[in-house]
Amino acid sequence: MERLVVIGGDAAGMSAAAQARRLKDASELQIVVFERGRFTSFSACGIPYWVGGDVRERDALIARTPEEHRSRDIDLRMRTEVTEIDVAGRRVRARELDSGAESWTDYDKLVIATGARPIRPPLPGIDAPGVHGVQTLDDGQALIDTLEHTEGKRAVVVGAGYIGVEMAEALIQRGYDVTMLHRGPEPMSTMDPDMGALVRDAMCGLGIDVVGNAEVTEIRTGDGGRVRAVVADGGEYAADVVVLGIGVRPDTELASAAGLPLGEYGGLLTDLAMRVRGHANIWAGGDCVEVLDLVAERERHIALGTHANKHGQIIGANVGGGYGTFPGVVGTAVSKVCDLEVARTGLREKDARAAGLQYVTVTIESTSRAGYYPDAATMTVKLLAERRTGRLLGVQIVGREGAGKRVDIAAVALTARMTVEQMTALDLGYAPPFSPVWDPVLVAARKAVAAVRERG
Repeated sequence: MERLVVIGGDAAGMSAAAQARRLKDASELQIVVFERGRFTSFSACGIPYWVGGDVRERDALIARTPEEHRSRDIDLRMRTEVTEIDVAGRRVRARELDSGAESWTDYDKLVIATGARPIRPPLPGIDAPGVHGVQTLDDGQALIDTLEHTEGKRAVVVGAGYIGVEMAEALIQRGYDVTMLHRGPEPMSTMDPDMGALVRDAMCGLGIDVVGNAEVTEIRTGDGGRVRAVVADGGEYAADVVVLGIGVRPDTELASAAGLPLGEYGGLLTDLAMRVRGHANIWAGGDCVEVLDLVAERERHIALGTHANKHGQIIGANVGGGYGTFPGVVGTAVSKVCDLEVARTGLREKDARAAGLQYVTVTIESTSRAGYYPDAATMTVKLLAERRTGRLLGVQIVGREGAGKRVDIAAVALTARMTVEQMTALDLGYAPPFSPVWDPVLVAARKAVAAVRERG
């Protein structure tokens, strides 16, 4: 009998374990999973909606409990942290967090799915009561407890990425006065600044005080050591609660100490089968790995649950005797600020420049439905195309209902390496309640065709 050891019991790790079990029963493959937290297979992406009240119960975010995994002959060991990987000896050392007991476990095959850690800069006051990160269900519960028992109603969100923007909305829904501080000129740095400005305008319209070009230097405390203010570039912003949404880094300290290969962003490097490069019996997936950007043709770190689940499925297939590959990503993401939908895929302008690509950009305004149809909402679409060939490079969309998921059209076109001229011939669904005759993404593609012909 072979033994598979999995480090990490969330999306990638448990998907790998479950898929491997489907292919090999317990008489052929023993599966041991170590998870340092209290939950498995949960949706971290859903935490802001739980905090904001859209999701009523914590358990709604849990796809499978530890008991459900164990019922499938998976030896799942909760509250147990792997502290060392012995690559030469094919074993891992783990510590039970409640008892402190340590032991070694041998493996024939190893899966590393340690995820990512929130960035928590070493600022004065960063660990004060009332300062919260949002990574796990325990984090979400701790924040809800603070919100429900804090007398004041002033919140400061540090960081304006997806989590920061979503948490700002959740706090508004909780009745808090919200200030958002971020280092860039505009929120949502995963988009170009001109599109981020549209997000800022919408957030300001909700009553959120958005402060850009603000480097946080200190978190000040008051009575009892609790947070009372955040200092950024000399300005002081009163706060009864602070939420950190600064971003994440691959959690690869364990892998690094074991001598496994890391990339430019600190993530593990794998081949197409998600096998760690240079190690035939070790796989890795989820937020702890770097993946190939199919547009820029270089490795990037993109922490998304969609990728993690796919990685796990592919790893489980390969470990279980099947075969699967993960070719790469185009960088698709979608979010919202109340009724404003924000989506992007492919390259931003600075990404294209970094990749050495010459490009053209076009920006159009259109509507989600036929203009005469009731409740047709406006949207802005920005498109990047390679200047010489017309190959699609990226699309960003900001608009109301019906805007965000249109980015999937562009995601498919990017994956297929289509030109903007080829895109204009796409046979998309049309009816007045759903789209104008020319879908907004195709309107942008038509305009890009003209720009390529003029400047290409």
